[in-house]
Amino acid sequence: MPRVVPPVADERTALTAYLAHQRRALRVTAYGLTEEQARMTASASDLSIGGLIKHAARCEGFWTDLILQQQRGTQRKAGEFRLAPDETLAEALAAYAEAAERTDAVITGIPDLGQAVPVPQGAPWIPAEVREWSIRWVLLHLIEETARHGGHADVIRESIDGATFDPLLAAAEAWPDPWVQPWAPASPSVG
Repeated sequence: MPRVVPPVADERTALTAYLAHQRRALRVTAYGLTEEQARMTASASDLSIGGLIKHAARCEGFWTDLILQQQRGTQRKAGEFRLAPDETLAEALAAYAEAAERTDAVITGIPDLGQAVPVPQGAPWIPAEVREWSIRWVLLHLIEETARHGGHADVIRESIDGATFDPLLAAAEAWPDPWVQPWAPASPSVG
């Protein structure tokens, strides 16, 4: 896959292509990590790459539920940004892929991006006067949310082993690109 989103012909394609691109960027931060590394926090916060992917899956499911008017609540769950001892990175990635597939299927079935999405009331991050958003707004929000957490994951990954986006992507997708040296795990030191 290319490093950037290809040209787009219309609004729907642009929104879904940019969301897919941000999802891919978040997923690639986990490429080559061990379970221990997926749980590592690189700052004073609870954020870990595995936890960010877990959160992104839950977040995307939350917004898809709102579109379908299958509201399940607005409360964040304790430990949402960390993998629990019984959770694995592979499970978090699979849940994220499943949430993305579900969102994509729902969006494909909606002809009008202006369709209203009822907003849950009472959450402190939602302006009190807002009663509904559009599908368009939800997609833009998912792009923003995914990109924000992708940035967190980039910093965490670089703190873990120095890996950055382009070399990780080149390794994950086996790029034949001569301008990017694909990431490889550090060789264990002998001594």
